[in-house]
Amino acid sequence: MSAGHSVDGREVQVPLQQVAPSLAPPLSVAPLITPPPNRPANPWPPSDSSQVGVLHSGAAAAFLPLHGGFTDHFVESPEEKYRCESCRLVLCQPRQTECGHRFCQSCIARILSGPKPVCPADMEPLFSNKIFRDVCCHREIMALKVHCRSEKQGCQECMNLQQIPEHLNVCPFFEVPCPLGKCKERMMRKEIPEHLSYRCKHRQAACDFCAANMPLADLQLASHQHECPKAQALNQEVRQHQNTCAAEHLRLMLVKNISLESKVDEVKDELMDKCKVLPVFSTRLCELEKHNTELREKNRHLEQKVVSMQKLMSSHSEKLLEVELELRSLTLLREELDKLRLSLDSVRSRLCALEQGGRSGGGTLTLASLETQLHRHGDMLSVHDIRLADMDLRFQVLETASYNGTLIWKIRDYKRRKQEAVAAKTLSLYSQPFYTGYFGYKMCARVYLNGDGMGKGTHLSLFFVVMRGEYDALLPWPFKQKVNLMLMDQGPARKHLGDAFKPDPNSSSFRRPAAEMNIASGCPLFVSQSVLESASYIKDDTIFIKVTVDTSDLPDP
Repeated sequence: MSAGHSVDGREVQVPLQQVAPSLAPPLSVAPLITPPPNRPANPWPPSDSSQVGVLHSGAAAAFLPLHGGFTDHFVESPEEKYRCESCRLVLCQPRQTECGHRFCQSCIARILSGPKPVCPADMEPLFSNKIFRDVCCHREIMALKVHCRSEKQGCQECMNLQQIPEHLNVCPFFEVPCPLGKCKERMMRKEIPEHLSYRCKHRQAACDFCAANMPLADLQLASHQHECPKAQALNQEVRQHQNTCAAEHLRLMLVKNISLESKVDEVKDELMDKCKVLPVFSTRLCELEKHNTELREKNRHLEQKVVSMQKLMSSHSEKLLEVELELRSLTLLREELDKLRLSLDSVRSRLCALEQGGRSGGGTLTLASLETQLHRHGDMLSVHDIRLADMDLRFQVLETASYNGTLIWKIRDYKRRKQEAVAAKTLSLYSQPFYTGYFGYKMCARVYLNGDGMGKGTHLSLFFVVMRGEYDALLPWPFKQKVNLMLMDQGPARKHLGDAFKPDPNSSSFRRPAAEMNIASGCPLFVSQSVLESASYIKDDTIFIKVTVDTSDLPDP
């Protein structure tokens, strides 16, 4: 069946066999179209004929493909639903089968013309009275954007598919035959004037003397001009004038020649002056280009610095906010502690006054209650002292914490700490925590100044530790970021010693911490003690260790 429109505008289904045996209704609005062979006389359904317009025969014949679907260069690749199940091209006059598949009109006609036609998509049998014209799909295809078919000839226009015939009627790059009809040549539309003026063998021209029109083929015009009576009379006058005015002609030629020679000399002098200045301009241009390149490079570096400073300022702002909150809490605790101390001093003063007073039973009872109150205040003061110490520690950690994945660890009293490690009093030291971001991984470093494992007694061992953080639930696990460990040279040479490793995703050291921190992972043989203590890595009994975690590919939580 085929889709049509009723009086009230609703879409209806009409059997194709009642419309036309060729699967297409007649087209009455394009009388100038000469359909190509093997193509039905009606290329468009009546509902779409107003969009096609009246075409020249060349544009119409070039618009519809002879077989199969459209091969135009679409701006965007068409969806799969717009492709024919047979030729796999974009549907031309789409027809839909009962099983739901779409075909070009010529493709389905070819399939139906065979014995026992079946759908190539699912091998279901096909019947001509159960094939529908898909008007909605046809309109959607006609609205697809395509490049002009003369794109290879130089046309850069894009349009809807339905606008191609109208465009081809005016496209200057579209190939058309000679307008005279006698010449067999084809050319782009914009070349027609040149063709008619110079190249076409059947063009006509007027005689220069008597204005008679005649074809240029077979040298007819040239022969006529040679024999034209008016041309012979004019030639006689010209010869007589040349004989009588030869001296005047020579004089005029001499004057003109002198003027031209003078102008040539002036142009030569001007060119010589410009050639002298040209090297100066060339040198100046090279200098300006070099300066421009340097400025661009400086600008690029400055932009990179600005971006890094913005990131640093952002992290510092977050850190400053956290520090301000901690300071407020610390200030409140200190004020409360001061009040408790004043209260304790008052209680002690009262206690002393009571001890100096009488020893009556009531006084003893008051003294006992005051002692109880004193002990209670003392306990509260101890609790606050502990909280104050904890807040001081947290404040120190916040002051030294880094939120950009970089730790610079300053270890003082190296000799004393080294002796404690040799005496097995303090085998290892932990750094302050640092983070990959304000909401990132929490990490620290661990160092064995007298070595650990294979490096015990001979090397300084340095390890990386993943700690349990407040935002671990938002982070990807296992930890996969590249880690760089470095012992910093404090001398002018700056010959830092470093090592790097990529975390093993199967190691428990890099899984999400279940305890306060994971097992340390790193380099037991990081640097030998002889190298460490002989160079400028120790200065003022202090060493610096730098740990950098690559955060370039780390996604935001």
